[in-house]
Amino acid sequence: MSVWEQLYSNKILVSAVTGWFVAQVLKTIIHLIISKQFSAERLVGSGGMPSSHSSTVCALVAATYMEHGLAGYEFAVAATFAIVVMYDAMGVRRETGRQAKILNEMIGVFTDMGSSFKTPEEKLKEFVGHTPLQVLMGAILGILIAVLIYM
Repeated sequence: MSVWEQLYSNKILVSAVTGWFVAQVLKTIIHLIISKQFSAERLVGSGGMPSSHSSTVCALVAATYMEHGLAGYEFAVAATFAIVVMYDAMGVRRETGRQAKILNEMIGVFTDMGSSFKTPEEKLKEFVGHTPLQVLMGAILGILIAVLIYM
């Protein structure tokens, strides 16, 4: 069996990668609908609806559960990893995005006053973390993807 066949037959990995991919595509479409502008960065960037971090780790957990059950160490590792990732997405990374937004606004004020701190290309990234709703939607998406892959 080739390396690619081995990877493709690993339903846990396929679930996680598909969870990430579908969330990123949905995130791009939702951003396009709301902003009326296509942003290629949304295809790989963090932040936004749904959370691709949550989708990825919840697909991983759901697939691990379906493959190994609740009693094994595999599920314990995957579930713990998912909790840390989702907590971080709503906590530290979300606050980082809020701070970036405020700092970018301050830079805009200083720039309007004649100071040149940063160019628009150097603005801080504001799409970093997630709201609880974005994390929840990503989690549901990831679980659904894993269930579909295991059907």
